[in-house]
Amino acid sequence: MTSDPQRPDGKSPDLDPDSHATTTGMTGHGFYDANSQTQWNAISAVLPTLDIAAATLPLPADGVITLADYGCSEGRNSVTAMAQALKTLLPRTSLPVQTVHSDIPTNDFSTLFLNLRPNAKSVFGSDRVFSSAVGGSMYDQLRPDESVHLAMTFNAIAFLSKRPLKSLPGYIFPNGPSAARNNGYVAEADKEAFADQAKRDLETFLKVRARELVPGGKLLVQVFGATDDARTCDGIYDLLNDAVLAFVESGEISRETYERYYQPVYMRRLKELTEPVSDDRFGSAGLFDLEESRDYEVAVPFVEQYQKDGDLERYARDYVNFFRAFTEAVLRNALPETPDRQTLVERVYAHSQEILKTNPDLYPFRYLAVEMLLTRKG
Repeated sequence: MTSDPQRPDGKSPDLDPDSHATTTGMTGHGFYDANSQTQWNAISAVLPTLDIAAATLPLPADGVITLADYGCSEGRNSVTAMAQALKTLLPRTSLPVQTVHSDIPTNDFSTLFLNLRPNAKSVFGSDRVFSSAVGGSMYDQLRPDESVHLAMTFNAIAFLSKRPLKSLPGYIFPNGPSAARNNGYVAEADKEAFADQAKRDLETFLKVRARELVPGGKLLVQVFGATDDARTCDGIYDLLNDAVLAFVESGEISRETYERYYQPVYMRRLKELTEPVSDDRFGSAGLFDLEESRDYEVAVPFVEQYQKDGDLERYARDYVNFFRAFTEAVLRNALPETPDRQTLVERVYAHSQEILKTNPDLYPFRYLAVEMLLTRKG
């Protein structure tokens, strides 16, 4: 129940080098939905901004109003955020509204469709709302020119469109280990390569969204990130790195595999999020007005629960399931394709829980995020 979508032959789908995707998606069959409450807390914090976007959106006199979410995963969070926007938007118009939920083609769209139409009826409860899904990379144009009125993306823009380096020998995450754990290294030149890739990805994302959006259309971008005080990658990737290294030391994962494997995700600071909007070095500069931007922190439910009851067993399970939901596909596809590959993946995450239970203080976790609201210039 925790595997990603499979090909008919039972193998994991390979990534097309031209697909602009570095993962086959979140862990499917409801696993991501069940372990993404923290992501929802980060989305919930920007719902007032989404309300403002829906309330100030210029509306057409006729036709269809289109709302699009890029990086919808299995849909629980996407549907809930879209419902919030519709609550503000529907009273403003009598026109039909289309919601578009997009993710890479290997996403678990079956669970998404069940979320969109429980009991064979629209989850949005209105006969004026029609929903659809699009399989494609957010770094490609997925809708016709000037066909989207309100666009949004939550937590997904951190996943890079390509791997800028073939290997990362000292750690499994581009931003490097936490200062507290310091259980690895990433060279400064390598960090710069990932920072540049993240900026170019955002530039591409903004350019294709600008084509899709109508003049005056709104774009809300929110993603986990970093501040001067902390980074969302701290703790979770320290733990996963330690778990993987244990299997390197035992010989079950080769050193070569470890050095090739890294999570193709980058934690942006607020300046890195807004820079491609206004800096003339980027082709996306001048396409949008920046209405709002900020960084913020949200509560982590499994951390708060552990602080209350001290239940280490549950804390370890929930903590590891949280990051497993968005790291499993990349880890599995980095390992040699053998009959026991999935078993090895299961053992890595099980060992992560054991490490955490042995010394939970080594892996503190906080959730930081950055967001911006943009208006498409006319």
